[in-house]
Amino acid sequence: MNYLNFVSLEEIQRIKKSIKDSFKKAAVLADIFRINTLYMITKAGSGHTGSSFSSIDIVTWLWMQEMRNPNEADKKNSDIYFSSKGHDVPALYSLLTGTGRLDFDYIHKLRRLRGLPGHPDIITPYIMTNTGPLGMGVSKAIGMAVARRLDRKKGQIFVLCGDGELQEGAFWESLQPAVNGKFGEITVIVDHNKIQSDTWIRTVSDLGNLAAKLRSFGWEVARCNGHDFKALSKAFAQFKKIKSKPKILIADTVKGRGVSFMEELASDGYYKFHSGAPNIDNYQKALGELRARVNGQLSKLKLKPLKFEEFEIETRTLPQNLQKLVTAYGAELVKLARKRKDIIALDADLVLDTGLIPYKNTFPDRFVECGIAEQHMVSVAGGLALSGKLPIVHSFACFLSTRPNEQIYNNASEKTKIIYAGSLAGLLPGGPGHSHQSVRDVSTLGSIPSLTMIEPSCEQETRMALRWAINENRESTYIRLVSIAVETPFKLPKTYKLRVGWGVEIVEGHNAAIVAYGPVMLTEAVKATRELSAKGISCSVINLPWLNRVNGKWLATLRKHKTIITIDDHYLNLGQGTLIASMIAKDNLGIRVVSLGLASIPQCGQNQEVLKYHELDYLSLAKLIKASLYSLAGH
Repeated sequence: MNYLNFVSLEEIQRIKKSIKDSFKKAAVLADIFRINTLYMITKAGSGHTGSSFSSIDIVTWLWMQEMRNPNEADKKNSDIYFSSKGHDVPALYSLLTGTGRLDFDYIHKLRRLRGLPGHPDIITPYIMTNTGPLGMGVSKAIGMAVARRLDRKKGQIFVLCGDGELQEGAFWESLQPAVNGKFGEITVIVDHNKIQSDTWIRTVSDLGNLAAKLRSFGWEVARCNGHDFKALSKAFAQFKKIKSKPKILIADTVKGRGVSFMEELASDGYYKFHSGAPNIDNYQKALGELRARVNGQLSKLKLKPLKFEEFEIETRTLPQNLQKLVTAYGAELVKLARKRKDIIALDADLVLDTGLIPYKNTFPDRFVECGIAEQHMVSVAGGLALSGKLPIVHSFACFLSTRPNEQIYNNASEKTKIIYAGSLAGLLPGGPGHSHQSVRDVSTLGSIPSLTMIEPSCEQETRMALRWAINENRESTYIRLVSIAVETPFKLPKTYKLRVGWGVEIVEGHNAAIVAYGPVMLTEAVKATRELSAKGISCSVINLPWLNRVNGKWLATLRKHKTIITIDDHYLNLGQGTLIASMIAKDNLGIRVVSLGLASIPQCGQNQEVLKYHELDYLSLAKLIKASLYSLAGH
């Protein structure tokens, strides 16, 4: 057994009451909030430690000293705060629980169902806007400012942005309108830690003279050390004198501030504490540093050392024989690129998450890091394709399918060949929340001409899909990749080959056919058939990896089942199930269709509890399928 430590609300209140000097109080409280943030992320098993630690001093000073009635919507003269980057929300949760604004019990519920979402969501008290997708903050602040003026409400609006976020075009689009509208009530703070997700900003898209750029738009600009409370106080005091134009504070910070080994890049040149959770050894080392510093500060103030509460956690053991699709994809890409010199891989600041490290290390001259700028990346790919290259574009599916949708369509109109690889696809992982759960990409991209969408179910099919996209498909391909490792209870037939629009049976049955795709839903479907078999119901399971292509001749072969149950790792509307049902109706095949999938915005939580909530776990599926078959049979 291992133990995690946190600081109770009563202990925080003791410290808060005992320290009179506002600067010393902020320093101690910020580190206590770091301790509780570290606890929450480690207990949850995922989160963004580096971003939370770089911003926590700024957030602490704002909420403890600068803001009036912060985020109290029912008060006429209240100030508003929200983070546009969103990754740092554990820091805000730590402050909200530590100041009694949120029930302290929430400290144990980060990234849990009905707990605290992995990215900001307005279902949580004191959270003013949903964030996760970047670049929206200033524009949302302008909208709030316009509404507050109409309602004759006073108060300031503080927006925290990440410096990597400044690569998003939407941020720069919002600057001039804010000046034109004389929105002096808006203050933007740039958490300038100089590291985007995994590496230095200067090596990806150098911000240059940021202060000069911002001033050229007409903003009032100041700069200070974002971990120096006196400097922060001075900067905000200066801003209060400026009434007629918006303000930006460039706060120079350190990613992972407060824990020495979290403040630096690893020996391979990548930052390792952006996302995920520290292992137990790193947790204990980090806690040791934070505890020593807080107790040192308290000793100087002649106060008792911190008293900690303990939470016992079991050591997690991973299942064996996990299918890791992104890893298989990355290895296969390197293999294919050795033969195909025209392949160029592009990435949107997610090289650690999209399986591209081996490719980048092997073919650095054929790798293009585009940063947090998906529209730019896809247009670069368009230019490469027009010049005779084969670009392969990488990002999370939630961003790749939506932000550059117009650019993907434009590329299609040029009838070039581009491969789009969207990872982190589907409902799982559930921890990041709905901003990162990509469950609408089939509908947003499925109608684009000459674009075939495929979701592989295992490592073998992932390699097959990439080979097919590169060597066989003459048009463009979207490969939808589940990022979590899955222990799959099925295997593809030894003779299996990809045929566009054709599925393959992986479990035999005769009462009905369950059609699904991808490792998550196929795994739950296979497990569901075992539950149903025990109740005398025999269902086949068919893997149909083609998301927007179904072959009519193949579909007609399913008549023998009379009933098809489709399971989408996607919204029910306009997913694969919708396509199958429409084709069956159009061709008058006489097959009854029951469609299952997401009917509401995905919930945030641990994977199994999210599946269960949406009735997509195998037990829920078995009940739904049984009820559907009995209903169709007239029982």
